[in-house]
Amino acid sequence: MVTTKSPATARSTRSATDWAFMLLRSAFTVAPIVFGIDKFTNLLTDWTQYLAPWIDGIVPGDAQFAMWGVGIVEIAAGLLVAIRPRWGGWVVAAWLAGIIVNLLTLPGYFDVALRDVGLLAGAVALALLAGDRERLARRP
Repeated sequence: MVTTKSPATARSTRSATDWAFMLLRSAFTVAPIVFGIDKFTNLLTDWTQYLAPWIDGIVPGDAQFAMWGVGIVEIAAGLLVAIRPRWGGWVVAAWLAGIIVNLLTLPGYFDVALRDVGLLAGAVALALLAGDRERLARRP
């Protein structure tokens, strides 16, 4: 006797690991894209306030020009997570490490830096989970 699972039954048998992967992949796809787009509009906040003066001094143009570059990188990182989460997770983690260094050199934003440490941990978890999924998919 052959049994088949309905889509509802298949969904209900997903593991916590599957759900964690889907949650992290969704969050690290959407958030960078949304925040990257907002670097061009500044609707959520004035992003230039988060740029340390020493970084503003070494990048070409003004702080807003730098934020446009940041926005492009964030959008690209979010798209990479959507397409290749194993690599995208590591790229987002590295990007967050850079943001943390920037914030730690900017007085008054240590709380945001601490939050970003948690996000970095989530991005690493995504990359590790995606790597496991790829290895399992290659097994005969």
